[in-house]
Parts: sequence; structure tokens; C-alpha cells
Amino acid sequence: MIYNRFVVCGDSYSEGMSDEQVNGQYRGWADRVADGLAKKSPTFTYANLAVRGKLLQQVIDDQLPVAMTYITGPDTLVSFHAGANDALRPGFDAEAAKEKYQSAVRALAATGATVMLFTVLEDTGNKGRGSKVWQERFGAFNRSIREIAGEVGAIVVDANGERFLSDRRFLAFDRLHLNSMGHYRCAEAVLEKLGYDFDPEWRTPLPPAKPTPWIKERAVGVLWFFVFALPWIIRRLRGRSSGDGRMPKYPQLISWPR
Repeated sequence: MIYNRFVVCGDSYSEGMSDEQVNGQYRGWADRVADGLAKKSPTFTYANLAVRGKLLQQVIDDQLPVAMTYITGPDTLVSFHAGANDALRPGFDAEAAKEKYQSAVRALAATGATVMLFTVLEDTGNKGRGSKVWQERFGAFNRSIREIAGEVGAIVVDANGERFLSDRRFLAFDRLHLNSMGHYRCAEAVLEKLGYDFDPEWRTPLPPAKPTPWIKERAVGVLWFFVFALPWIIRRLRGRSSGDGRMPKYPQLISWPR
């Protein structure tokens, strides 16, 4: 399939945090994939509706109606990735999220578009109670993704089979979003999944990491808490989100590359 149009829906992962910035915007795996898709279509267009911090229902309400107006058939590739922010919050209702997510995917598939979904990495390499909750929640979340993908024939990009991706060196300092290396490898994995030209080096693990001195690790942990964790907690207590008032970086279809 040659895709002439790429429409992206989602949260910070699809917006591109925390990749390198181009013209004041995070580049991200989706922009990198658009670069690859455009090489085979002289009329290629791209829209990225994703906004950081958005919950599943917000993506469904705000982004899907717009995305559907851009779909012209199977040569429109629609990426849908939402729900991870819901799973990170207390009181997460897995069954309700599953129903919302699967209904949204059915609606996208009914338009005739080619739908692409993503699982969440379950084994992050962390230990403790928090990591156990993460694995349980996202394990169930991923099963629901594979289930609906099988039902509607969606493409699934699943990183869980590549254990080296749990290497923390693919993450930004906030320990949640991908850094430039992570976005690059994600983009190459997507291009391979789509049958486009890709760099096979994306599967090559990084060299063994050098041991980090204990005192440096503790200092970095304290800095991380005050720079990222504490502001996140304060936003939750206030009912705020990092995406409040923020517009998508490419809300309308544009010729790509720009």
C-alpha cells in the first residue's frame, strides 16, 4: 500500500515529546514516519492532531471527528494511540477504557481508512509495586488493543517483542517520553511494519551502559522529582493537564515535507 495521507490522533507520544525541536515544535516519530511515506507519494499530505496530556475521551471527542473529515479511503493511514494517560491515574476503569477505545477504533475502521494502533511497553525495566501496577494495567490495555485490531484488521505496532527497548537510554530525562533516539527507532519500526524503506539498525541494542555512581543516581532522582514528578502531582490535584489550552501542531492537512 502506498499511503497518500497520514493522520495522527493521540497524546504526547504522538505529538512527539521529547524529541528534537524543529521550528519550535517537537519532531517526533510521526513526523519522521511522514518523511518516509512522502518519498513514495508526490501528493502526500499530513495532519497531526495529537496533544500532550489528553485523556482517551478527549482524544475521541476532539480529534476523531476532525480526523474522519480527512479520510479518503485505505490510502489514508490513521494512527490512533490514546488511553495511556488514563491508565496512569488513580481510579482507572479498565473495562470502561476498553469499551471507549474499541468503539473509537471501530468508527475509524468503518471509514475505510487503514488504521494503525500501538501497544504500550509493559516491561520498563523498573522494579517495585509501581512497576507491577504498570504491567498489570498496560498488559490488559494491550490485550484489548490486539483484540480490536484483529476484529477490524488494523495494523499493530507492538514494541513488547523487542526487549532491548526497555533500555532507559531511549527515554528523556522525565523518564516517561522518548528522547530523539527513541523516536528515531520508533519511526523506523513503523516504516518497517508498513513495508516502507527503513533502517534495520533500529533493532540493534545500545552498548552496555557504564555504571552510574550511587551519589549521581540519587542526585538525578531528586532533581527528577522536583522538575517532573512534583509538577505532575500538583497538576493532578488541581485537575489540570499539560495540554490545557494547547493546539495540535498540524491541525490541518499540509503538504509534506513542508
